[in-house]
Parts: sequence; structure tokens; C-alpha cells
Amino acid sequence: MEGWLLRRAGTLIATLYGSLEWAVALTLFGFFIGLQRHEVQRHPVEALLLIAAFTLPLGRMRRAPEWVFAWLAAVAFVQWLVDVHSPADATLLLAMYAMASRRGGVRSLVAFGVLEGGIGLATVRWSLQDRGLATFVSLSAMATAAGVIGANARTRRGQVEYLQDRAVRLERERDQRAQLAVAGERARIAREMHDIVTHNLSVMVALADGAAFAVERSPERAAAAMRQASSTGRQAITDMRRFLGVLRDDEPDALRHPMPGIAQLGALVEQVRAAGLPTRLEVTGETATVPVAAQLTVYRLVQEALTNSLKHAPAGARADVRLVCGREELVVVVVDDGAGMPAAKAGREGAVGHGLAGMRERAAAYGGRLSAGPRPGGGWQVVAMLSLSAPEDV
Repeated sequence: MEGWLLRRAGTLIATLYGSLEWAVALTLFGFFIGLQRHEVQRHPVEALLLIAAFTLPLGRMRRAPEWVFAWLAAVAFVQWLVDVHSPADATLLLAMYAMASRRGGVRSLVAFGVLEGGIGLATVRWSLQDRGLATFVSLSAMATAAGVIGANARTRRGQVEYLQDRAVRLERERDQRAQLAVAGERARIAREMHDIVTHNLSVMVALADGAAFAVERSPERAAAAMRQASSTGRQAITDMRRFLGVLRDDEPDALRHPMPGIAQLGALVEQVRAAGLPTRLEVTGETATVPVAAQLTVYRLVQEALTNSLKHAPAGARADVRLVCGREELVVVVVDDGAGMPAAKAGREGAVGHGLAGMRERAAAYGGRLSAGPRPGGGWQVVAMLSLSAPEDV
């Protein structure tokens, strides 16, 4: 927005400045006519042409300062040759200002040299006998002042253009950062939703299948499985509310329900075990020093790995979850034996979709790495190593 306003202001100023040049030219034309009214009355054509030659080209002073200065210098030289004195030659000071403010550098120095030469010629012809040195010094001072003021105006204009360009670049970078932030937030939300929904639905499907299988032979076990499915569904709703509460500042549940971490891995393993996948959890090291965001990452990694084992491992498979907490590194290992069936036959290659990509992104956020693949004797293994010394990035 700031860049757009600066660009609009610059365009408006340029338009007004262009109109102002012609207004100045016409004003000076009228001013010098009034100043030389007696000369205009005696020689109207010659006087008006000379005044017009000195003033009207100023209307192009900003767009073509070199040509304006060259024209006025030529007119002044012709005036000197025919020995006609006119105060309108003072417009050369404006042309000098235009050269310094619009061009600068060598061309301005050349123009200043030409102007100084003209001042010297005029002083020799018209003021040499009457305070010639004082006239030369005063006219030279005015020429210098015109050049210095023009150079300062050029410097200020360069600063304004730099600020305009910087505002545009900052605005563009701000928009790009906002787009990247939105994309990153969408990816994070997609990962969380995938982990919550996929895991809980997989457990509920497994429990429902088990209940349907046992309903005739063991109604009690079927009822227990359905109660467990109901509990899993409620847990999924709680996790959804908890996650949405983090996204919404006005959601009070966000304060009452912290995000899951290493302490909740036991409940997660019990949930998977109840769904039909015998799972063992082993945690070594000090977990209290692990940052909260890293604990959420560990929980989601284990949750996704066990969900894949629950979906793809055949009946009779077992899973192990090992967590090793060090001072600067945390290692997560989730394996299943696949009951001796190779992972390729179990269709485990189909599990390398959004879930595995999300797991790699979570590990990379902690400067770590994740590997997932079949085990030599059958089954599947997931190994993730997180660097606890890296900045937190959920």
C-alpha cells in the first residue's frame, strides 16, 4: 500500500511539475514584456521574438534540459553578437539549474563552463568600464548557486526514488512472506488433521471389524471393542477441539487441553494394542528436558508410524516403540515384525503418501532426518533422529 501511494504521489507531482514548467515559461514571458515595455513599444517584433526565444523553451526544461540550455546559450550568443542587451538572458540560470538537477556529472560541468564563458563575454562588452569585476563575481555566484541548488534537488530526488523502490520491494517481500506463511500454516494444519483423523479412524475401523467378528462367539468382547471404538471416537473429537483451540485465540479449551507429548505415548500404545496390534513401549533417558514442541513431534511420528503398522501389517504382527532421549539428540524407532511377511507383499509401499511426507517434514523441522523402509526379515521400521539443539519450529 505504501509503495502504491508513493508511486501515485510521484506521478501526480510529475504531472504538476510538467504543467508548472509551462506556467513558469509563460509567466516569465509576460514578466519580461512588462520589464521591457519601452523596448517592445519601439521594436515590438524584434523584442517579442527575443523574449520568446529566451522564455518559451523553458516549458521543456525538465524533459530536455540539454537542448533547452543549448538553445538559450545560442540565443544569448547571437544577442551578444548583435550587441542587444536583454535581461531575459537571466533564464540561463534556470537552464543551468535544470541541467544540474536532471543530468549532473560532466554535462552539468560543461554547461557551467559555457555559462561562465558567456558571463565573461557579457562582462567584457557591457560592464567592463562600470564595476566589471563586481558584476562578473556576482553573476558567477548566481550561476554557481543555480548549479548547487540543482545538484541538491537531484540528490533529494534520487533519495525519494530510492525510498519508493525500497517501499515497493518491501511490500513485495512482505506479500511473499505472507504467502509462504499461509502455505506453511496450511501444510501444518494438513499434517495435524491427517495424523488425528487417520490414526483414530484406523483404530475405530480395526475395533469395529473385531467386534463384528466376535459378536456371535463372544458378545462381551464385541461389546468391549465397541466401547473402545466409542472411546477412540471421543478422543478424536477431543483432539480436534484441542487442535482447533490452538488455532483460535478465543477458544478456552486451548488452555485446558495441552497438545499431546511423550507422556501420552502410553495411552496411544494402549489404544493401538486394543485395536489388535500388540505394541510395546520403551522410553530411556530424561524426557522432562525435551521441549514441548519436540514432544508433539515425537507423538505425531509414533502415532503415524503405528497407524501405518495397524493398517498394513498382517494379523499376528507385533510392534515396538523405542524412544531414546539424549541431551542434544532424540531417537525414535518404531518397528513391526509383520509376522514374517515381507513388507513388499504386505503392500507397505502404499504407505508412502502424505503421512510419510509429513513425518519427514516434522523431523526436518528439528534438523533431523527420518528413514522408513522394510526390515530384512519382514515387517517395517521407522527411525527418526531429532536435534534438540536446533531452534524449535513446529
